[in-house]
Amino acid sequence: MAAARGENALGAPPPEDAEDHGGVEAAAVASEDPSPSEDSPDIGKITCSVIYLCFYGFMTSVRPGEAFITPNLLSSEKNFTREQVTNEITPVLTYSYMAVLVPIFLLTDLLRYKPVLIIQGICHVVIWIFMLQGTSMLHMQFMEFFYGITMACRVAYSSYIFSLVDPVLYQRVAGYSRSSVLLGVFTSSVLGQLCVSVGNVTFYTLDAICLGFVSFGLLLALCLPWPKRSLFFNRTKNQEERKELTASAQSELDKIHPKEVGLASASSWKDSVFVQMLLEVKNVVKRPNLRLWSLWWVFNSTGYYLVLFYVHILWSKVSLSTENKNVYNGGVEAVAMLLSAGTSFIAGFVKIRWNIWSEFVIGIITAIQAGLLLLMGTTGNIWVCYVSYILFRGFYQFLVPIATFQIASSLTKELCALVFGINTFLGTVLKSIINLIFADKRGLGLDVQSQFLVYFIYLTSLTVVYLVCAAVVLVRHFRNQPAGGGAAASRRATELSAVSVNSEAEPLSNGKGVKA
Repeated sequence: MAAARGENALGAPPPEDAEDHGGVEAAAVASEDPSPSEDSPDIGKITCSVIYLCFYGFMTSVRPGEAFITPNLLSSEKNFTREQVTNEITPVLTYSYMAVLVPIFLLTDLLRYKPVLIIQGICHVVIWIFMLQGTSMLHMQFMEFFYGITMACRVAYSSYIFSLVDPVLYQRVAGYSRSSVLLGVFTSSVLGQLCVSVGNVTFYTLDAICLGFVSFGLLLALCLPWPKRSLFFNRTKNQEERKELTASAQSELDKIHPKEVGLASASSWKDSVFVQMLLEVKNVVKRPNLRLWSLWWVFNSTGYYLVLFYVHILWSKVSLSTENKNVYNGGVEAVAMLLSAGTSFIAGFVKIRWNIWSEFVIGIITAIQAGLLLLMGTTGNIWVCYVSYILFRGFYQFLVPIATFQIASSLTKELCALVFGINTFLGTVLKSIINLIFADKRGLGLDVQSQFLVYFIYLTSLTVVYLVCAAVVLVRHFRNQPAGGGAAASRRATELSAVSVNSEAEPLSNGKGVKA
């Protein structure tokens, strides 16, 4: 449960995640050519803003008690049962995230990031006040509700930094912001483990330390600079001027053709960029690679985050069965974070023809993850459980940057953000449905080990689908391979390459181009 909290989701927009989720907006910005602005800040101001934002990302990720929330709830200090934590408290997190994700996504752009980050800081403070003073079931459910809000607000941080720099710098600043968050989560996990194992501090003291860190993070959020632009609702000055010129020219045409004014105004709402992007989403579905990686984002991220939500409860049960009273949640999360960062880094140097081997690679990695879940759900050895979890996260994080760039590199910035937003929302809805059926007390209310067997079946089903699709793609490819021309083509391995695209851009129906 706490593992997912420490991630910054590209998540999506997960960031993601997110932990995953700085790469989402990074790749989104990559899809557009730079357009210089007359009133763009000087390089010194940009550098200071980026450094400050990275420092903010690091400090807000340092919450030493986060990896120990489940042991805290099950301890004598809170005295909740494992069934209450599994079936009544934890499911609220998923429901809350689903409920606020779309409103937060829209508010992030409308309010230009900073207010949403302030809201996130306030929610973090409220969370740790509940952890310090809360004693009832309702208090802990409210704590999970506010955690869902903070997870949805992560899209503001992952996209904020790209409003400060030109698109040509997206990859560099994405690396900076991503690294700062990963370093913060790693520091948080190590510090929490040292406090528990070496300092022998109580969970109450650990919660108080977290409250101090998040309060400082809220102060940092209040001092963030205001961005001048965002994706949909706020445009740059030059863009606004172009719109005014276009409107002026249209006005002159209306005077020449007055009969066409009514018809033009009636259909003007259909010509808006946002509506056209919604219509263009159906064209994305028609592109095989974009469809494949979007479906991977929806279905595999669902299984990944369900595991992260409930794995600490599983550890507590396995530790109890082996009479192991030592809690190493922080250390395990730190190692998992290091491996995840390493596999994400390695993914950037893997040379594979993704338009041919995507399904096969996804199928093999999903099969390995399914096997690790089966091992976690059936083993009685806590160390086997720890190692399986670390590997599970590492394999998922290997595919995250690949999926991010495969989806985003061929789309405009606005359409890319919309596609990732839809993917994340659909994944959250699917998580909520699975939670309601199998975890919630209003559904089957399964114990945590039974849930992990469900997740194993879920990933196994995905594996079968991926491998069948891979077989079809490979047979079709080698059957159509021209004689004597395969050797030269096979040497064209790509390095996190974009999906196969045409040299020309397909225009949106309103005339705006989108890279196809």
